[in-house]
Amino acid sequence: MEELLAWIGTLPFALAIRRSATLYIFVNAAHILSFGIIIGAILPLDLRLLGLAPAVPIAVVGPFLSHAAAVGVALTIVTGFCLFSVNPLEYSGNVAFLTKMTLLALGVANAVLLHVTPQWRAAVKGGPLTLRVRLSAFLSLMIWTGAVVAGRWIGFLLE
Repeated sequence: MEELLAWIGTLPFALAIRRSATLYIFVNAAHILSFGIIIGAILPLDLRLLGLAPAVPIAVVGPFLSHAAAVGVALTIVTGFCLFSVNPLEYSGNVAFLTKMTLLALGVANAVLLHVTPQWRAAVKGGPLTLRVRLSAFLSLMIWTGAVVAGRWIGFLLE
């Protein structure tokens, strides 16, 4: 595993980011903005699924916010991998980083598992917000909030 991590650190984009403080700042900013897209989409969607703002039709906002969150996740993974590649050996042993990766995986799994259910398909067609949908929304809020906290925690645990 150490060989793979060391190899990641030698990738051309990893070397470029490591050598250029300006490039690192831009990649880091893109990572933060991409996480902002996730939270900016997930927070209102989850709150709506939990019953807040019942006048806002889920059939209208659900698909859009869900797709926006997916774009945010994709951008976060790409920019996060670029940041990880700068020092993969150190990050791979960082408890906060490992926590964030676990929460990211749980957040994606929660979303995928919800989106394949008939309850989600019914909800985005204006149907009832079942316990399954609401529970998934609650878990989503907790998971993504935890991922943000863990992400901010990473820098404080670097040696």
